[in-house]
Amino acid sequence: MLTTALATLRSLLFSISPDEASFSRRGFDCPSAAARARLQRVGETFIAGYNAAIAVNDIHALEERLERIHCEWRGFAYEGAAMALALRDVLTPWHRDRFEAFLRGPGDRHAYMAHIGAGWALARLKRSFENAMARHDPLLRWLLLDGFGFHEGYFHTDRTMDGSTAPATLQGYARRAFDQGLGRCIWFVAGAEVVRTRTLVDRFKSDRHRDLWAGIGLAVAYAGGVGEGAIRNLTTAAGEFQPEFALGVAFAAKARDRAGNPVDHTEQACQTVWQRSAEAAAGITDEMLVDLPPDNEVPSFEVWRQRIQDRWKKNQE
Repeated sequence: MLTTALATLRSLLFSISPDEASFSRRGFDCPSAAARARLQRVGETFIAGYNAAIAVNDIHALEERLERIHCEWRGFAYEGAAMALALRDVLTPWHRDRFEAFLRGPGDRHAYMAHIGAGWALARLKRSFENAMARHDPLLRWLLLDGFGFHEGYFHTDRTMDGSTAPATLQGYARRAFDQGLGRCIWFVAGAEVVRTRTLVDRFKSDRHRDLWAGIGLAVAYAGGVGEGAIRNLTTAAGEFQPEFALGVAFAAKARDRAGNPVDHTEQACQTVWQRSAEAAAGITDEMLVDLPPDNEVPSFEVWRQRIQDRWKKNQE
């Protein structure tokens, strides 16, 4: 009885309305009704996963709820659930292992999305990313900042999409990881429209474009919203940052490959950008992890990214 009452109270205090994913609520303009419906559904599914993890205590019960969601959308639900669990860990310091238990269990398949979701929680609570990252996987911890970047672009669009600098609280490579997430959000803010995407990127200083395009590639291949022709146009629009765009596409392929939720638009993006199947593109990201050096002046995460880009460049020769 008490457990049920606490779950109800948590939901009342911390649940998020599905309306928050509405493009009209967010102020995003999308010329394509189909793309609008798809990208809004991404947000709605994220919120569904988040609300489920706010309400449920048992990890296995949570997994059961998340697995009911169609596999095409399931990764977004796991991302939202990870945000909620990371949030609860901070708010209840006497029980701070929910997120880790999730990663050791059902969240392992969605580890990329889960780390991004944890970044949403830290953004919402305005917590120190430096302290949080020390507790996470040495490689994937940078995805916390990716989540932060997406969160800021999604909920604070006016102040992040005007080309302003990254948050002053972030230093060094953290700013680049933030920009990858911001790039993912550009795809949503632009309504999956090529010209608008390029226009938004051009608002930022040129030294930020590489990571913004990496995020755009990830969003295009993972969330979808356009066909082969638009993907080709995006690749052209990326210009000198085509390797970064291709990097994002490969990351999306790997995230879906690990989760076991392949979709046609990820396959199409990989065939268009990499001239390879999504499975092969995911395999390249695994190959580039072999003998990856530990963090030094350049984080191992960036070494991994550079190796993937170099492979794409070699493919173009």
